[in-house]
Amino acid sequence: MADRLTVVSGGGTGIGRAIARVFAAEGDRVVVIGRRPELLERARAEIDEEVGAPRIHPVPADLTDPRQVARAAAEIAALGPVDVLVNNAGAIVTAPADDSLAALAEAWRRDLDTNLLTAVLLTSALLDHLRRPGGRLVLISSAAAQRGGAGAHSAGSYAAAKAALHGWAFGLARQLGPDGITVNVLAPGYVADTPIFGDRATPEFHAGKIADTLVGRAGTPADVAAAVGYLASPAAGYLTGQVIGLNGGAVLGR
Repeated sequence: MADRLTVVSGGGTGIGRAIARVFAAEGDRVVVIGRRPELLERARAEIDEEVGAPRIHPVPADLTDPRQVARAAAEIAALGPVDVLVNNAGAIVTAPADDSLAALAEAWRRDLDTNLLTAVLLTSALLDHLRRPGGRLVLISSAAAQRGGAGAHSAGSYAAAKAALHGWAFGLARQLGPDGITVNVLAPGYVADTPIFGDRATPEFHAGKIADTLVGRAGTPADVAAAVGYLASPAAGYLTGQVIGLNGGAVLGR
């Protein structure tokens, strides 16, 4: 597995950074993509120091912008075939500005762009550069896609956008399976120590999320990174076209 080329979107913070570190520690060259160059550079410096080798290659890009995606993909393709692509970019975006249908439509489009279109554009741009056979494509979804969103305003659109990844992934698995490429979706539940919840992450919010689980704890970015590491490994070559819940039992398998 050493010296693979791995690409992680949203790789500058939180779950994405933890995923990037796992692959860097295994000896991969890891491209981290994000909108904020300063966070990517910080991740590069910290992870390279942690693993004791220059493994991280930052590529700043807004993945909702087709032109920036095309530029990023060209930079990545110049590094060689992509062994692993982890579509991790996403966020719960801001609520509608007011109660109008126009504001609601704008908020839903932001959520769809951030959580669905980013994965569609980056994957499509790199599709011809995935290693054949042996490529691994992992999409990071959410338990919200399996049980519905909760909360005011944009929670429904976030859940819907993440759920759309599932149907799209099934089609990709059928398309890419004959080329020896696996496609899987990982749907984490509540993961602490990430910036996604913002001001909502009060002690009461945290306790409520833990109470939903069967194991009595929140997930961690390391939990997600470990699962992604397995999905991307040679040992997972017979695992494709699946949505895998990682939620401490908050959502039971079906």
